[in-house]
Amino acid sequence: MNNAPIGIFDSGKGGLTVLEQIKKQLPRESVIYYGDVARVPFGGRSPAEIIQINFEIISYLMERGVKLVIIACNTSSALAIEEDKQKFAIPIVGMIQPGSQAAVKATKNGKIGVLATEATVKRHTYKKNIQKIDSSVQVSEVACPKLVPLVEAGSFSGREVRKALQEYLSVLSQAGVDTIVHGCTHYPFLEEEMRKIMGGVSYVDPAVDTVQETKRILVEKKLLADNEQPHIEYVISQNEGGKYVRVDGREYLFRSAPAYRQ
Repeated sequence: MNNAPIGIFDSGKGGLTVLEQIKKQLPRESVIYYGDVARVPFGGRSPAEIIQINFEIISYLMERGVKLVIIACNTSSALAIEEDKQKFAIPIVGMIQPGSQAAVKATKNGKIGVLATEATVKRHTYKKNIQKIDSSVQVSEVACPKLVPLVEAGSFSGREVRKALQEYLSVLSQAGVDTIVHGCTHYPFLEEEMRKIMGGVSYVDPAVDTVQETKRILVEKKLLADNEQPHIEYVISQNEGGKYVRVDGREYLFRSAPAYRQ
């Protein structure tokens, strides 16, 4: 069981930021990465839809024999992780709690900004988690519906990206935050542009701490892999053949997987 793969899923490319942390922190782990591009973006979907999507994807990953699942999507983590943990017997790790803890550690002035999807902001999931850790912290949340489609289209810079970021970051600038949380796994791809607009603040990528938490669980449950040649498989929920996807200078070969059960 130790050398069974870790399952990671997201609505599309965003969760690749989590996968890159797996490669850095857990280099002997094999991975099955599921990008549900047939239903991207998740951010505008209802809680019921997200719960169903999570159930379908985790069921697929369990059929593939994974030993642990990382929900590499803040929306899915915010809306469905508790239901997931009740339904499935394997460890499931989300993004919100690790990201919240990292943000509280990072802030110096007690003012944290969260850029996230509409669904995550609507539930105030980061705000609730951050203030549960430290009730004195002020949290400003901004819904950013334009960002995921830009990243999925391969746009990490340019006029359209800058215009959207200026709109969202202006809210956090006015709030005086010194720390910004990437409340969606797609957003780290845009951090370079964010820094040009709003330098002088700390940026928190929850992927780093999510993988640290994953490692802690694997050690605790004696599930750390010792693969000399770990395998990473990329599957995509589209009815088409193998497809190269280029993201941030890297190429990933995705193969077809079921989008969902009918």
